[in-house]
Amino acid sequence: MAHATCPMFRRRSLLAVISVVIASIGSGVWIARLLSAAPLPADGEVERVKAEIDRIEAASLDEGREPRFDRYKSIALLGKLIFYDRNLSVNRNEACAFCHMPEAGFSGPVKTLNMTTVSYPGSVPSRFSNRKPQAISYSSYAPALHYNAGQGDFVGGAFWDMRATGVRLNSPIAEQAQGPPTNPVEMGLSDSACMVQRLSEGRYRFLAEVVWGARSLTIDWPEDVEQICMRPAPPPARDPLPLHLSASGRETANRTFDQIAEALATYEASPEINPFSSKYDLVMAGMARFTPDEKAGYELFRSSKTHCNECHRDGGPGEEPLFTDFTASNLGLPANPALAFLSETTLDASGYAANSAGLRYLDRGVGGFLIGMAQLSTVSSPDPAWLKKAPPFEGRFQVPTLRNVDKRPRPDFVKAYMHNGYLKSLKEVVHFYNTRDTLLRCKPNDPGEKTVCWPAPENTATMNRRQLGNLRLTGTEENQIVAFLKTLSDGYVGPSK
Repeated sequence: MAHATCPMFRRRSLLAVISVVIASIGSGVWIARLLSAAPLPADGEVERVKAEIDRIEAASLDEGREPRFDRYKSIALLGKLIFYDRNLSVNRNEACAFCHMPEAGFSGPVKTLNMTTVSYPGSVPSRFSNRKPQAISYSSYAPALHYNAGQGDFVGGAFWDMRATGVRLNSPIAEQAQGPPTNPVEMGLSDSACMVQRLSEGRYRFLAEVVWGARSLTIDWPEDVEQICMRPAPPPARDPLPLHLSASGRETANRTFDQIAEALATYEASPEINPFSSKYDLVMAGMARFTPDEKAGYELFRSSKTHCNECHRDGGPGEEPLFTDFTASNLGLPANPALAFLSETTLDASGYAANSAGLRYLDRGVGGFLIGMAQLSTVSSPDPAWLKKAPPFEGRFQVPTLRNVDKRPRPDFVKAYMHNGYLKSLKEVVHFYNTRDTLLRCKPNDPGEKTVCWPAPENTATMNRRQLGNLRLTGTEENQIVAFLKTLSDGYVGPSK
């Protein structure tokens, strides 16, 4: 796919598109208007995704009513119910799963959004994040964030910028799970206790009390709890915890909010999300064979010619083949002017604007997290010395696992790749790695963008110049690597005999 660089007049068109995304995300009206503004098929994707979320939640609820004695499975099931519960967002319309569905490898499941805005609308549907949804499959293997002096690298954590360190809860994915509920551009609750209150009203409260005990949800809620919890985040600066609880009530709510995160982490660490059931796994177990192109692609992937295996490790002694080393890198990716976040410059009905910098916004990645670490009260700061290490990590983003990198619900489904979703296919990804430094710089609206030219990198200061940019691969070799990457999708069923 060729995408032209987006000049100012295209930004105004994007603003026109975003302006129609104000209607309720549950109604599906906004997606129809978005599709009419862009020449894309109106096929009811959002409605299908939400229907599937509701179906999974209902089936999980039925499972929860059955007698069970396995505590681990009870906690994982509770985490699954929380993951698929739309009522836990400010407008009761968005579940965690909306950005992380299994048919898309637990990443963004809406083709239209992947092709356009990249990030997904939050519970307040005019608000979008600055990055594409990161896949959660296999993220439970990430260690707590630490600095490896020998490598000169930060390793571990969760989120693209590693800010969920895992230090406080001893689990990066548990701390990651605490981000979206109170993030203004995601689930949008103004107080973490609102999530506890919503869960206390939920249909699976009985299971939560079995797992955590009855007192975990026994809180004397104020009379205005519903009014407060329907106000979108962020809370007023003068009242950062707007749900006014007693000291004991706040202590209980904080503890239960941690337990919610831990239940989500248990589910995200379960075999349901990390099954190791790809064709690659069967080949390694001697139960299947690569095609000639897949085999050639795997050999290229592991070769010194491509360096792929240096960051996307396929395992060594004592390692699971996770296809990531949990470090961060700046690939020299161009900016993506289609990000809806860039247009969120004016105050919305709640008095919130996500992006005061407008088109000047620069995503600083891990470096931005390190610089802002001391100011972010929700982030664990294990080592103040990290602040001094920020400059070399400007523009770096966490190396994602390649497992399920091609997982999609149907062949024509378009996925978005990299933190800003600029690349739209595995062929584009491999071609970028291969030719970033050898092709011409694109001119505005260049029809050859992504094929015979690339726009300038967004952040050049820390760009990885050693492992990509001029791999000297032929077109055939690019396609062979793509063929191998497609073997990493879970749920492989071999050819019928």
